[in-house]
Amino acid sequence: MLIGILVGTGIGVLLGTVSGLVPGIHANTMAGVLLSLQAALLAYLDPAVLATAMFAALVTHTFLDIVPSTFLGIPDADTALAVLPAHALCLEGRGEEAVRISALGSALGVVLALPLLVLFFSLLPSLQPAIDWGIGLLILAVAGFLIVISESPGWAAAIFGVSGLLGLFTFRYSYLAWHTVGDSAVLMPLLAGLFGISVLLTASRGAMPPQEPGGPSGEECAVVKGSVLGAAAGALVGWLPGLSNATANALLTGAIGYDSRPRDYILATGAANTVNAFLALAAFYALGRTRNGVMVALSAGDVPPLTGLLLGGVLAALAAYLLTVRTAAFASLLGSVDAARLNYGVIVFVVLLSLLLSGPFGGLVLLLAVAVGLVPQMVNVRRVYCMGAIMLPVMLSSFGILLL
Repeated sequence: MLIGILVGTGIGVLLGTVSGLVPGIHANTMAGVLLSLQAALLAYLDPAVLATAMFAALVTHTFLDIVPSTFLGIPDADTALAVLPAHALCLEGRGEEAVRISALGSALGVVLALPLLVLFFSLLPSLQPAIDWGIGLLILAVAGFLIVISESPGWAAAIFGVSGLLGLFTFRYSYLAWHTVGDSAVLMPLLAGLFGISVLLTASRGAMPPQEPGGPSGEECAVVKGSVLGAAAGALVGWLPGLSNATANALLTGAIGYDSRPRDYILATGAANTVNAFLALAAFYALGRTRNGVMVALSAGDVPPLTGLLLGGVLAALAAYLLTVRTAAFASLLGSVDAARLNYGVIVFVVLLSLLLSGPFGGLVLLLAVAVGLVPQMVNVRRVYCMGAIMLPVMLSSFGILLL
């Protein structure tokens, strides 16, 4: 049993490293690959090994996906808002610090996720009907709060609404996209346009500043507070149906300003993303509900004991932390790189990747998302309101307004 867990963890760490470092690829994709090869792999591997590999890949991905967000400014569903302060720190020569902060947050998220998992597993299943009913109201309250505290509530509401309509359009007609990497392929051009290309088009020019080595330097209380807030947001979206890491990132902006306290925000989102992975596993075992593609893949095979998957997840987290910190050390190679050429190169890469993953429909979504993503800077409001692209569809769906 232990050998199988170790083998599965090793496979999962390898797959999660690839999905975390390659923009546009998610751990859900890797789980789908393992599921498609299951018939052949079961001739050599135990079902528990494959299940452990799937979950280990998900945990590993939550650590390493901050790397392309920080150094290239390319977000995925897990780092849509975290890309803004992380890439900003990179442009100040603090990219390695940003990655290390996120890795610390993810590691603390593992520590906090385990007691939360036991608590949720024991108490929440009996309350689930009431919890399901209140999801839409929660998102509505958070969105309303963010808009009210905005520098310009009118523009904030408009951006939230327009990006929400774009999200509804994207998900409603997602069948027109090429699902090269599964159903999540359409998220790549949507989020890359709102939070990636639109930022790179207006980014500073000149040489990339030398990247200084360094790690987290915040106060102990700030680390504890950020990790606890992140764990709470991650637990919320990990247990509740229809929510995602992107929703957790948006929820955290109400408590931690990503522009005023970027390091705290990066740490909190790192914790949230990893806690989400563990609590989604708890929801799967306690309720039989699948919160992400990895859980869907797990449900298609023989489900192993929960303790084995948790052990594999913890071991994967340890390996992923070391890999993330080691990868961040290569930030010094970016020093003196022409920032304009790097930005344009990334833009071309994202455009080609969007077309490759989701076809002409993905190109249309990317174009529309870039247009919407340019508005916040033009009217001097925060880009968080572009999260309407995710929040509005989830909100309407929870109210039973099936527009998707």
